[in-house]
Amino acid sequence: MRRRDFIGTLAAIVAAPALACADQTAMPVIGFLDPRTQDDAATYLTAFRRGLAEVGYIEGQNVAIEYRWAEGHYDRLRELAGDLVGRQVDVIACTGRSTTALAAKQATTAIPIVFITGGDPVGLGLVASFNRPGGNVTGISVLTTELTTKRLEVLRDLIPGAKSIAFLVNPLSPVANSDAVPKLLTAAQEIGLLVRIIRASSVSEIDLAFASLAEQPVDALLAGADALFMVRRDQLIAHAARQKMPVVFDTRAYTEAGGLVSYGPGYALAYREAGAYVGRILRGAKPADLPVAQMSKVELVVNAKTAKALGLTIPPAILTRADEVIE
Repeated sequence: MRRRDFIGTLAAIVAAPALACADQTAMPVIGFLDPRTQDDAATYLTAFRRGLAEVGYIEGQNVAIEYRWAEGHYDRLRELAGDLVGRQVDVIACTGRSTTALAAKQATTAIPIVFITGGDPVGLGLVASFNRPGGNVTGISVLTTELTTKRLEVLRDLIPGAKSIAFLVNPLSPVANSDAVPKLLTAAQEIGLLVRIIRASSVSEIDLAFASLAEQPVDALLAGADALFMVRRDQLIAHAARQKMPVVFDTRAYTEAGGLVSYGPGYALAYREAGAYVGRILRGAKPADLPVAQMSKVELVVNAKTAKALGLTIPPAILTRADEVIE
C-alpha cells in the first residue's frame, strides 16, 4: 500500500467514530413559520427564545432553528410549511396568525406543531378541544378577533362625536371569515355608528383603500388584525397621518411605529409560552397531552406624539386606562 493511501485509510477509520458520534449528538431542529418579516417579529422572537431557554434550550448551543418568513404573503405559507416538513424538523412553531398553523397542519400529521392564534383553535379545526388537543397540534390561544368590538369601544371613547367609521380588513385573513365582522356591525348599530367595510389584500389595495377614504371621509378607522397590515404598518401610518385619520390598531407594534392607539393582546407573553411548549415537546412531551394555553392579558397603548400631530386631545378615560403612553 502506498503511503498516501495508507494515510487516507487511517484518516477515514479515525473519522468514522467521530461522524457517528456527531450524528448521535446532532441538535434538534425547530421550524419557525411566520407570515411576517423577521424584522416585524424581532421583539416576539426574543420572547420565544426566552421561553425556550427556560426549558433548557439555547439557539446555536443545543438547538437549531430554521426560519421561514412569508413576508405578508399568505399564499406562500403552504409552500414554506412543506419545505420545513421536507427538512424533517423536530417541531414546527407556527406564529403570527391561525393561517400559519392551518398551513402546517395540512402539511403534516406527524411532526409536532405549536401555534399561536387569535382565532378559536377548536372552531378552526386545529385541535379537538382546549384540554385534550389530540393529534400533533397544540399551542397558545390569545384574544384577537374577540377584541374587535372592544376596539370599537376604545375608538368611540377616543372620538366621542364620531358618526361614521371604516373597518379595514384583508379579505384573505381569518378575521374576514370569522364572526368578528357581523359582531362589529351589530355593536356599531347599537351605538348609532355607521361602518364602512374597506378591503385590502395587497400593497396597492391599501393605497386604494385610503384613496376611497379621502373621497368619502369617515371620522375614524379601525384596522383589522392582519399580518399584511403589520408588515405594511409604515404605509398605513403614513396614510393616516396625511389624512389626519385617527386609527385604532390591534397591537402595540403600530403605536411604537407612530400609530395613534392600539388595543390588543400582550403577545410577548404568548411567544414566551410558545417557546416553552416547543422546549417541552423536544424533551418528550406529546402535543396531544399539552392543553391549549389561553392568554387573556390585553394592553392599551397610546402615542401622545401622534395625537398632538393629529390635533387630537386624548380623553382622560383613555389615558386612565392606558397601560402605556408613548411620549
